[in-house]
Order: sequence, then C-alpha cells, then structure tokens
Amino acid sequence: MVRRVFFSFHYERDHWRTNPVRNSWVTHDNREGAGYIDAAEWEEIKRGGEDAIERWIDEQIHNTSVTVVLIGSETYNRDWVNREIEKSYNQGNGLLGIYIHNIEDKNGRTARNGKNPLDKWHITEKGRKKYLSDIFETYHWKRDDGYNNLGGWVEKAAQLADR
Repeated sequence: MVRRVFFSFHYERDHWRTNPVRNSWVTHDNREGAGYIDAAEWEEIKRGGEDAIERWIDEQIHNTSVTVVLIGSETYNRDWVNREIEKSYNQGNGLLGIYIHNIEDKNGRTARNGKNPLDKWHITEKGRKKYLSDIFETYHWKRDDGYNNLGGWVEKAAQLADR
C-alpha cells in the first residue's frame, strides 16, 4: 500500500541530517513524501508568522497516514515538532521516531543524541498513562539500517494506528 508520509524535525538545526532519510523515502518505489521544503520556502512561510506556519503544517499533514519524527539533539523542545505530533495523532496518523544524530551534517560532524519527543505525549487508557513512545517504535537511522528498513517501519506505524 502506498503511504504518504510527513517528516517532522527541527528545521534550522537538522535540515542537513534529514536529507538522507527523506531522500531515501522517495527513491523507493510506491512512496510519496509530504513536508518537503527548502530553505527559501521555509523562510517565506516563517515571515507570515505563526498562523502561516500553522496553516502550512495543517496542509502538509492532511492526507498523510504516517508522521516520521526525525530526532536530533534539540528536537524534543521544538514547539512546531510537538504541534506536528499532536496534529498527526489527532488525525489518526501512525507515528515513528528515527534518531538522526549520527548522520553527518554538511561539515562532516555528528551531534549528541537528543530526547525522544514521543516520550512527552500520552493517552489515558483504563485510567493509566500510555506514552506514544510505548505505542509507536523509535529507531536509529544508521544502526538499524534505515535506508533499507524505512518502508517497513512506516507500514508498521500505519498498522499500529489502525488498531
């Protein structure tokens, strides 16, 4: 089944690190991405203020079935990433996290491992908290061979959301 995926990440800090993940997704057959944006487009959207960013997020997440949270060293505290997670979950999207800190930036440097934003969000089931990180999987791009496994991870996240 074709899955349309939204990629959520800290744009300013991790744009370079996200490219191998996002590009690998569209190089495989039957894959369609959402949320692809270059620096000039992002700057234009930001100039429109918070309402413009909010509209862009809503438009990009609409008609997607999975949101992939690309986790860098500062992703956990990013307001827009958290908004994207909330919007995605409320829409019924599957979620998955991928640590990208070991992907080199344009200067060949890696970053420290950051906290998983899916640890922040929970639902209440039978009076108990259940964190999104307990429902949906998180992987390491390099260690877990993301290039060859991303399609399976996306499919698993979509199936978990369908429960």
